[in-house]
Amino acid sequence: MEQFSLFKNSKEPETEQTVSETPSNSPIAHSPSPVTCLSFDIEATGRNPISDSIVGIALCKEKGKAYYVPIRHAHGTNIPDALNILKEVLEDESIPKVGHNLKYDILILRQEGIHVKGRLYDTMLASYLLNPNKPDHSLENVCLEYLFYKKRPFTEVLGKRHSFSEVPIDDATQYAAEDAELAMELKDILFEKLKKEGLEDLYFNMEMPLIYVLTDMEEIGVRINKERLEELSKELDRELGIIESMIYAIAGESFNINSPQQLQKILFEKLGLKPLKKTKTGYSTGVDVLEELSKTHQLPAEMLNYRTLYKLKTTYVDALPKLIDKKTGRIHSSFNQTVTATGRLSSSEPNLQNIPIRGEWGTKIREVFIADKGCILISADYSQIELRILAHISGDKGLIDAFSKDIDIHTRTATELFNIPKESVTEEMRRIAKTVNFGVVYGISPFGLSEALNITPKEAATYIEQYFNKHDGVKNYMDDAVKMARENGYVRTLMGRKRPIPEINSHNTNIRQQAERLAINTPIQGTAADLIKIAMINIWQRLKEGNLKTRMILQIHDELLFEVPETELEPAKKLITHEMENALSLSAPLKVDIGWGKNWAEAH
Repeated sequence: MEQFSLFKNSKEPETEQTVSETPSNSPIAHSPSPVTCLSFDIEATGRNPISDSIVGIALCKEKGKAYYVPIRHAHGTNIPDALNILKEVLEDESIPKVGHNLKYDILILRQEGIHVKGRLYDTMLASYLLNPNKPDHSLENVCLEYLFYKKRPFTEVLGKRHSFSEVPIDDATQYAAEDAELAMELKDILFEKLKKEGLEDLYFNMEMPLIYVLTDMEEIGVRINKERLEELSKELDRELGIIESMIYAIAGESFNINSPQQLQKILFEKLGLKPLKKTKTGYSTGVDVLEELSKTHQLPAEMLNYRTLYKLKTTYVDALPKLIDKKTGRIHSSFNQTVTATGRLSSSEPNLQNIPIRGEWGTKIREVFIADKGCILISADYSQIELRILAHISGDKGLIDAFSKDIDIHTRTATELFNIPKESVTEEMRRIAKTVNFGVVYGISPFGLSEALNITPKEAATYIEQYFNKHDGVKNYMDDAVKMARENGYVRTLMGRKRPIPEINSHNTNIRQQAERLAINTPIQGTAADLIKIAMINIWQRLKEGNLKTRMILQIHDELLFEVPETELEPAKKLITHEMENALSLSAPLKVDIGWGKNWAEAH
């Protein structure tokens, strides 16, 4: 086993070889001195914590000194019993744990029967909370920013090898032990900054317990109907073939539909349609361009249909079966806490946030997410959560009154916009009102609303003016949000989540207006993100306290999905609804739509 000592001022880290079989300074040797804080970092055969294996573990309990314990290296002396020896300290609730992206390490240790417990100091999460606008919170990037230290990248250590298990133990020690020590150094710096920025409570009361919740969700995963996916793939092949033939017939020739260059020639040269946007490689054939062109020609409309179905086939229908874990027979999506600037969770492999919500194919894809035998799926979805938060934050009497009396908010807005009784509101009027309601949340401009409703900017401006005449509380909130952002350079959610908006004082009008929209929307969308996280934590704790077998398995936007034993259906529905509707106390009451069924489509 090797010990690693890190000296920040020297260009090359120093290592020393210990010679005794169980060195007294080894972190896995029994020592009378208690471990007050343990930083650790797992090295594995790959990046999938469910299916990959641990190769070694790096440990650090004091700055400047870290260790690497080889467990399953292909060459060299391993200590295969190390994890059994370390189990006690890793599961000790009294010992705080430090690391960078701890969810991954905790999850892969679960596969070894080790359940990490205790307070967590995740330096990746701390970096994210300090600057959620930053796209990269990797250890390399965070070290460079806060320690002015450039660490050796993983790709350089791995080289052309297929797995970390093939990396020589000397090289592995240098790399892995450094990671554990760097996390220990970053802990003090980042968590002191969290305290100064008023983000400490947000971390310890929300983001930290959420690590354990998400770890459980990822470990459980969700069952997929593989046979149904195969049927859908064939069905999509047939539909795509029909659309393809139609496109060729309209174009008068065959061409590569997936080639933007060939499509450009058909649209703008052969058919003579007017190009709308110039790009580096010619003219744009993006979705917005095709939508505009489809108003005057059938081919762009068919192209949009083709692209939608093609994306569904490649992204979900054909991709999902490949993601089924051989060991569990389920899909284990990763839920990411450090990606979106608003605080919302994202998911990857697969990205569940982009599954169509409505429409025939949205339903068909949800049908393949199924419950285990003897279980049922419960879907719990917050109703109009952002509008309810807007009502609370703005204190707007009209919105609060509508939600308190459980009046349909879009119908009510329609009565205000068109000055008619609710009985006279048509579906088209309600659609316009709905677009106005949600547009206001995003700080929509008259031009933006005119595009969404396909009306003139003047008509759109009249709708917005009428809305604000009835909802002066909303108008005052929007003005105050922009003013505060301009003065402070940032905005906060109700729970204190902070988002810097430095562009708010830009001299560029477009950039400044976009920043103003962010200043208006971020406190609303960010509070919605915080709210569902609080609900997730509370439900997770209640399920454990009640020894229920109901399991939270997915989070998508404002919806939570649970796998529930049929015998627990009623108590689970009651528990979930109560915790979601009482996660925060708002002046506009929270409402949850709950459904259940054998698959996600039935439950949704």
